Amino acid sequence: MKLQHQVFIISLLAGVFFNSCSTKKDAFINRNWHALKTKYNVLYNGNIAFEQGREELNSNYRDDFWEILPVERLEVTEEIKLDSEDNNPNFIIAEEKATKAIQKHSMDIKDEERNPQTDEAFLLLGKARYFDQRYIPALESFNYVLRKYVESDKLNEATIWREKTNMRLDNPELAIKNLKRLFKYESLKDQEYADANAVLAQCYIDLKVRDTAIQKLKIAQAYTKKNAERGRYLFIIGQLYNQLRHKDSANYAFDKVIALNRKSPRVYMINAHLKKIQNTEVTDANREELLEYLTDLEENRENRPFLDKIYREIAQYHMANESDSLGIAYYNKSLSTNKTERKLNALNYQSLADYYFDMDEYKTAGAYYDSTLTNLVVNTKKHRSIKKKLDNLEDVIKYEDIVQHTDSVITLYEMPEAERKAYFEDFIAELKRKEEEATQKELERTTAGFAAFAETKGGKENRGKFYFYNITSLGYGKNEFRTRWGNRALEDDWRWSNKARLLPSEATGQDVAAGVQSNTDISEDQKYSVDFYLEQVPTDFTVIDSLRGERNFANYQLGLIYKEKFKDNLLAAAKLERVLDLEPEERLILPSKYNLFKIYEETGSPLADNMKQDIITNHPNTRYAEILLNPQVVLEGNADSPDAQYAALYKLYEKQQYLQVITLSQEFINKFTGDPIVPKFEMLKANAIGRLQGFEAFKEALNYVALTYPNNVEGKKAEQIVANQLPKLESKVFLDDASKGNWKVVFPFKIRDNEKALKLKKRLEESIKDLNYKNVVSKDIYNLEDQFVVVHGFRSKDFALGYAELIKKNKDYRINDENFVVLSNNYKIIQVHKNLESYKEHISTPKP
Repeated sequence: MKLQHQVFIISLLAGVFFNSCSTKKDAFINRNWHALKTKYNVLYNGNIAFEQGREELNSNYRDDFWEILPVERLEVTEEIKLDSEDNNPNFIIAEEKATKAIQKHSMDIKDEERNPQTDEAFLLLGKARYFDQRYIPALESFNYVLRKYVESDKLNEATIWREKTNMRLDNPELAIKNLKRLFKYESLKDQEYADANAVLAQCYIDLKVRDTAIQKLKIAQAYTKKNAERGRYLFIIGQLYNQLRHKDSANYAFDKVIALNRKSPRVYMINAHLKKIQNTEVTDANREELLEYLTDLEENRENRPFLDKIYREIAQYHMANESDSLGIAYYNKSLSTNKTERKLNALNYQSLADYYFDMDEYKTAGAYYDSTLTNLVVNTKKHRSIKKKLDNLEDVIKYEDIVQHTDSVITLYEMPEAERKAYFEDFIAELKRKEEEATQKELERTTAGFAAFAETKGGKENRGKFYFYNITSLGYGKNEFRTRWGNRALEDDWRWSNKARLLPSEATGQDVAAGVQSNTDISEDQKYSVDFYLEQVPTDFTVIDSLRGERNFANYQLGLIYKEKFKDNLLAAAKLERVLDLEPEERLILPSKYNLFKIYEETGSPLADNMKQDIITNHPNTRYAEILLNPQVVLEGNADSPDAQYAALYKLYEKQQYLQVITLSQEFINKFTGDPIVPKFEMLKANAIGRLQGFEAFKEALNYVALTYPNNVEGKKAEQIVANQLPKLESKVFLDDASKGNWKVVFPFKIRDNEKALKLKKRLEESIKDLNYKNVVSKDIYNLEDQFVVVHGFRSKDFALGYAELIKKNKDYRINDENFVVLSNNYKIIQVHKNLESYKEHISTPKP
């Protein structure tokens, strides 16, 4: 009997259980069973995953305190996502749990949801999608809650999340409209009211309505119950006031952030301190107080994670007080402390670059601008601005290096032999001393590092083991090596990152030795050998004379760059005066004098009249003398002006008078040396050389233009042609007859037979017209002795051969002149490389 009762009871309970699992019955047990399962099982796990995802986002997110902070700590990408691939796995789990809750526990009976937890499942689904930045699916979830669950207590929360999503979809106006309706018709809890106002604030920030954004953030920080949010909102209020140039109001907001102290994240407090300091003008009254304020921040142990920014602010303080050496030291401390924030590195490097630029140390400034660029986002406005400045400085660095190198070599050459030997002996002694000092410091640092490591847990566990069997200490040693030396190959002289050259100045800082270098690997014996260095000093007078020419030209170019690009008349005058002092070649004397006259005239120097008289007296028949004597005539222009001469010469180039163009270009280059139009003559000359002499001569001429005028448009264009176009023309391999392309019929003539060539050209044009063809006839120069009359535009080789045969046999033409047919691409190779004979061999060689 007992067994029957047990069976009955179990069957009854099983029936109740299975009956309650149904989502189609609107019974008390069913509703509560599914609500319970949804809340404490599926949604519970989903919410845990969701919070873990948010924590992970917060821990990985890095605020950019140099810009206005976003109200919500979320790194937003520009792409619009529609699926969940490659997204945060925690949000994917949250979405899966929410979906499971909806699919398995939703009780949609007679178009009414009977499970009170389903609206929360849809809300979780939307929030998970929102943080995965799949805003369109998230919007669908929030809209479904608002449309379906009109009695839900989550409607206000769903509305706020929907408007956050609209804002992310670049619809801030719609979000503002809907949130205002929410305030008008609904009663919100404090945190909901804070969240809604925070969303409104972000919308107004996006719309550049800063004053309204400030008011909304004030409300949000007053109503939020989360101190982390309060600190963030107050900091953003301070930033917005700064943008509006209301520094007192900004500092009041920053003071509130500071007053929160440990209640909100310390990063807000530290940046609030720094923003307050930036808003404070340094005066005699507050100078000491401000330094004490900064020192307290620096010495506070809790501020160690923020020392990079604090050091920068201290550097700014010292630079404002003209304590340059201290300022530079603190910029460098900031750089050495900061390892992750690229924008801070960029600001520090730029501050150092600007300092050295203002001090006229352009080479050093260029190195810092280069470092600035590596820390900036490519193609931003700031990146382009710094890049342009660096491009200008690259020319300065190049020519300053040339001057330094040539000066060094010439100085060593001019030294008496005994003095030169003594110099290198001193240099080697200093080199040894510095290497010993560096070795000792490295030994002390390594010893201290291993001593500290020995006291750690890993060190104690592996104590007594042989170093290379001690995995922990071996790993420590590897890391130390990489930190000190970087990645080095296992080879001799591994310490030398560049073994192709050894500049003594790198070890001693002495400029005189900078020109001495070796083009081969330097052995340990050579490095400490006086004879080795003495052998590097050139003794041939022609080499020294060439170096003097390089130095003078580099100084002249530097003078023009400092004058025209940097408006630094003092440096420009020094460079040009040095050119004249060093007995330059004739072509540099007059333009140097004229540019010095312009500098003296602009600065009001009494030397201007002396230089003007010098040019008129010593160079009476030059264009510069003409400009000084009668500037009005030159301004009005005449047939002898550089522009007019260039225009006439370009017409000759178009007429294929290449030899004349080359000859006259050189005359004008010599005549107008120093004039801005000279690079244009050089470029025209290079093109004429290419047309007449072929690829190699063209390449050499372009390289000359690129190297001689690197800071001019023509020089940059020549460099671009050499880099991008010449490689495409380099091939000399002829294509076979089966290749696609148009064909030409070519009639070769000697240059001396120009009249015959012109007559043939006319007859060919008549034949084309009579035959109703669409071909074009031209006369092309090949080289100094030969030219071609060419009929272009035949669709195939057979058409070209047929035309040649037709004009030969037709009684109306009877043109028996020598000719050959050629593929257009092969004709291009013939003209570029001047290899007609090679082509004739190519077509006469039997094909297998």
